Amino acid sequence: MAEQRAVLNKAHMGIGEGLPLEASDGDIEALRRDVQRLMDMEAIRQLKYAYFRCIDTANMEELATLFHDDVHVHFKGGSYEWQLSGKDEYVSNVGQAFNSRAVGHHNGHHPEIQILSDTEATGIWYLADNMWILDHRFFTTGTALYWDRYQKVDGRWLIRETRYERVYEINSQLEESPALSSHYLGVHGAAVNP
Repeated sequence: MAEQRAVLNKAHMGIGEGLPLEASDGDIEALRRDVQRLMDMEAIRQLKYAYFRCIDTANMEELATLFHDDVHVHFKGGSYEWQLSGKDEYVSNVGQAFNSRAVGHHNGHHPEIQILSDTEATGIWYLADNMWILDHRFFTTGTALYWDRYQKVDGRWLIRETRYERVYEINSQLEESPALSSHYLGVHGAAVNP
């Protein structure tokens, strides 16, 4: 499989240079645009942080508000490849994965955000995650690189395209399910038919 993998660099991800991160030489309006760019970068960070929080808490209602209606999703793991188009298809599918018999832990960090224009941006994120599928006593851990495209619609940044590819993934069959003293998805995740 190693020979089939693309190099995970900006060229492969289609990520180019954004607007410069330097103060403009100009009037108060130029300064206002510079400050807006910084605020847009913070809004994109908060958008992606909300994405990880909503995933792990199976908050599908709020998760849906983070995506463009025509979002494209393409995730490559060690043993899977997942491609979906459209917000409804994505939210429906991810809602089934984060069910009452799962435990998820996803952290996105080290953002590299590029503002391309007043309404377009890109971002690269480093993911570290753990996922337990309790009924199958199955555990997955690893890291991945996300690369996203964002679009500002009616003053709000939305995820227009999101992709990731695993840097590494370890899948383990557990001898027994973990003894959970707290299990949020057990209460709030999608019901699983026995």
